[in-house]
Amino acid sequence: MTNRVFALKVREKCRELRKRQTKAESLLWQELRSRKLGGLKFTRQHPLFVSDGRGLRYYIADLYCYEKRLVVELDGAIHERTRERDRDRDELICQLNLRVMRINNVEIENDIKKVLERLQDA
Repeated sequence: MTNRVFALKVREKCRELRKRQTKAESLLWQELRSRKLGGLKFTRQHPLFVSDGRGLRYYIADLYCYEKRLVVELDGAIHERTRERDRDRDELICQLNLRVMRINNVEIENDIKKVLERLQDA
């Protein structure tokens, strides 16, 4: 598979994920879309590509802000079982000179204003 075909398949997967967002993703997205937070542009289900010794790999960030080079990951219950994989992804993201902020879904549902303040400060 060529890199172009690979990238197109990943972007299609991103579109599918946008259609199936969680409650927390939906709540936070409503507060971030259309540059509502400090004029910053966020995208959701944003593909990040990296080439390493094993070839072209990808990671889909829940939210991404290019201006701040910030990846925002929303962690639900499943992330209790995937901590090691999450750490590996965070390392991959840092290799791209990006920062990672992890936010628990419960935080968003309980106090979205506090989450928005954290994002603003990032």
